[in-house]
Amino acid sequence: MKRLFAAIPIHLSEDVFRSIASMRYALEGERIRWIPSENMHLTLKFFGNTPARKITAIAEALLKATNDFPDFTLEINRIGLFGSQHNPRVVWMGFREEEPLYQLKNQITQELEKCGIYEDRQNFVPHLTIARIKKVSDKRFFQKVIDKHKNRFQQKTMANELILYESVLKSTGAEYKVIRSFPFKKNSNVG
Repeated sequence: MKRLFAAIPIHLSEDVFRSIASMRYALEGERIRWIPSENMHLTLKFFGNTPARKITAIAEALLKATNDFPDFTLEINRIGLFGSQHNPRVVWMGFREEEPLYQLKNQITQELEKCGIYEDRQNFVPHLTIARIKKVSDKRFFQKVIDKHKNRFQQKTMANELILYESVLKSTGAEYKVIRSFPFKKNSNVG
């Protein structure tokens, strides 16, 4: 069994990286696990524990979904929390809603359904997880730090490939291994 997911890798700008570092410094006394910048990705499908025999079918479905799909621009435009203000669990960066992203997500869903892999019932919230929260002792200060950085997460980036990753869980956090890459077609209209 391999723990799999399909995602678009995201490379953070220096400005966004500095904003994360500033938050991390301000919240260093809290029990928060920050995600390394090299692990930043926009998950389009989480498969979870998957038998090895299904990997070929998943890869073929992803190839069909991305075949001739043009690269496109994504825009990070906000920071948010999963959980509640009283019990935050995840700090994330969100994306402006872009038609190509939802089109790609739908194509992936349709191709995977053809091989018997169905979408879960959760709504698709395009985001990058930047931190997982174990415990926040000063929730008021935590919220103040989040609010201070709310408008600092602005970045445009190119989405030019989808990657099928294996996630290997370790005591230090998840390690991601590329199983297969699916490059998008170069779009001459995107600059």
